[in-house]
Amino acid sequence: MATPLLDTLHTPTDLRALAPAELPQLAAELREFLVQSVSRTGGHLASNLGTIELTLALHYVFDTPRDRIVWDVGHQTYAHKILTGRRSAMAGLRRPGGIAGFPRRVESEFDAFGVGHSSTSISAALGMAEAFRQLGSSHRAVAIIGDGAMTAGMAFEALNNAGATDLPLLVVLNDNDMSISPNVGALNNYLARMMSGKFYAAARRAGERVLSVAPPIRELAKRAEEHMKGMVTPGTLFEEFGFNYIGPIDGHDLDVLLETLGNIKQLSGPQFLHVVTRKGKGYEPAETNPCLYHGVSCFDPAAGVAEKTGGKPTYTQVFGDWLCDMAVTDTRLVGITPAMREGSGLVRFSEQFPKRYFDVGIAEQHALTFAAGLACEGVKPVVAIYSTFLQRAYDQLIHDVALQNLPVMLAIDRAGLVGADGPTHAGSFDLSFLRCIPNLLIAAPSDENECRRLLTTAFLHDGPSAVRYPRGSGGGAAIEPGLEPVEIGKGLLRRRGHDVALVAFGSLVAPSLQAAEALDASVADMRFVKPLDLDLLRELAHSHRLLVTLEENTVAGGAGTGVAEALAGLGLSMPILHLGLPDTFIEHGDPAAMLAGCGLDATGIVHSVRQRMILLSE
Repeated sequence: MATPLLDTLHTPTDLRALAPAELPQLAAELREFLVQSVSRTGGHLASNLGTIELTLALHYVFDTPRDRIVWDVGHQTYAHKILTGRRSAMAGLRRPGGIAGFPRRVESEFDAFGVGHSSTSISAALGMAEAFRQLGSSHRAVAIIGDGAMTAGMAFEALNNAGATDLPLLVVLNDNDMSISPNVGALNNYLARMMSGKFYAAARRAGERVLSVAPPIRELAKRAEEHMKGMVTPGTLFEEFGFNYIGPIDGHDLDVLLETLGNIKQLSGPQFLHVVTRKGKGYEPAETNPCLYHGVSCFDPAAGVAEKTGGKPTYTQVFGDWLCDMAVTDTRLVGITPAMREGSGLVRFSEQFPKRYFDVGIAEQHALTFAAGLACEGVKPVVAIYSTFLQRAYDQLIHDVALQNLPVMLAIDRAGLVGADGPTHAGSFDLSFLRCIPNLLIAAPSDENECRRLLTTAFLHDGPSAVRYPRGSGGGAAIEPGLEPVEIGKGLLRRRGHDVALVAFGSLVAPSLQAAEALDASVADMRFVKPLDLDLLRELAHSHRLLVTLEENTVAGGAGTGVAEALAGLGLSMPILHLGLPDTFIEHGDPAAMLAGCGLDATGIVHSVRQRMILLSE
């Protein structure tokens, strides 16, 4: 039996030694390997199945790693990892000590740029192309960006900059008509409309016939072709930016890909290649339901991924149910998401209240200012956003929302560590960067019922507010069906103990309660990061020897820092131990093990407190 081609490849140099006719077989082997591998480890599947031929063609035509391939987001780079010497490492994908689910410069010389957030590829590749020019190098830079990522303003900022240069930059638009949720917006509709139907193909053929006429009218023919192209192809938009537009071409046709990329490699100046692919290509369940197969846990390839049913509700589900219930009560409520309908729990809301649901695309900055505009006119916007993606809209939060004291509510999902997605997606910093903003109310629920009540509290607040909650489920607290708010700035004393007071925020209330049993400590569920419950802090400071602040956020500038500042403002001086995430980017892994590694499980809390108490006794 012949050795599979995949077994003979270790680097792209081996790939380039193959004959072009062998590549379709290699693509099939790659596709089968990916399905089997991801079924055992979990990870992003549908997006990776859609870019296999494109990945092969890029590494076949370009001299990687000297030529730089910059992937956008990185959801589609598993074939790239396999072809660049990491096939055996796929068994540890997204697991502790294993390779990451996204490109990382420290992982391989073939990972030209570390990614995880959308719409950075063109900017980064343009910087590399300019660096090559500065250094006198003939290497090329290629950016691969999806049509979902093209909805972000940063992508167009980079196009605008690149088009004014003569750099040999290649931008490949991987058009699969989806990001994670179905794509939305005018650009997506424009691409789909221009590419659909027989009119497009017929018009192209007509243009070609016009160009075949005799020399005396060649100039007229050229103008006619340009006019025709402007009417019927999506290239007009990108050519106005200064790019030479090529396409659209079939992203699963290796012959076309190889020939087109080979020709482009000989061209100078910025080039734009429009490639059409199918998310989930070659694995029928993923083709049928690419949203379900975007990110998967372990599954049986023969049976497919099972829809999740039953079990404890996640915080995301608690938010989604609350949003629908509150929307019935207050018709001014609207829901906004930057392209994360499924991930943020907005599916039910989008179906029940379609005219009050807004997916603005991968455009976090726009989402915040759009919400501010709505709030100016009496509408009550709720922006559902991941903590890590809120970082991209920081100026808009400060300048457009908080400075004007507008009642925009942020429902911040994925606060704290997120497990296998790693540091690019961890919500490690939101308490630090939110706490310093004037006018902003910040709440951190400790369980599912508290989440519902604090969401109500924030929504009813006449000013900007944020409720941050972790990924996954809590302890399974019973959820009261009503929409009862709590008193703003009022914490709860969950346990009365001696000597030590654990001042806990959000997700760390539960392990604090466990640790308190061994320490005979008091536990305060602070509920609010801003404003803090000063009366509760004063009482704890007067009745305990040590205060311990606990948060699933970086210690630097976080909620614990706020507690220390508050005590100083009250004129109180006492020992304080701050426990939280360390001043480093925390690698991917099992969420519980990651928290334990930071000393934020019950065992770690007990150990840290006892060590400090020993020091206090000396």
